[in-house]
Amino acid sequence: MPRSKEIQKQMKRKVIEIYQSGKGYKAISKALGLPRTTVRAIIYKWRKHGTVENLPRSGRPTKITPRAQRQLIQEVTKDPTTTFKELQASLASVKENVQPSVSDLKLKRTWVLQQDNDPKHTSKSTSEWLKKNKMKTLEWPSQSPDLKIPPQRCNRLIAGKETNI
Repeated sequence: MPRSKEIQKQMKRKVIEIYQSGKGYKAISKALGLPRTTVRAIIYKWRKHGTVENLPRSGRPTKITPRAQRQLIQEVTKDPTTTFKELQASLASVKENVQPSVSDLKLKRTWVLQQDNDPKHTSKSTSEWLKKNKMKTLEWPSQSPDLKIPPQRCNRLIAGKETNI
């Protein structure tokens, strides 16, 4: 926890302006209602670094990526009563289960998009986008019954009752 509130940049700039006009620490502190030590620290920092902006602070670098941080915030927003151990477990499971992204695999442009001729895939806007981005596509029969797994078979696969197709 900080010892006190941070002085606003506008106030720091006023301190510097008054100091440049020739007034001393005591006069500045009385005029602005700040402690003399604060005025002295602001002026010292301005002389040394030439700015009243906050400088980068030392400290341990973060261990998690911005993406993981967003995910943790999202988890806590959903359920504020989530414990630290649960958050830690969810973050660990994401690291184990998520496949590396395409950029990490360095696949460049050697892949082909497989799409069926379903109406949503053959719309004018989609076709134009594919041409504009020079996407290679592999034609596939539209909603072909012989290439689909029947729902009953899927249910058995999901339930784990059937091991091979």
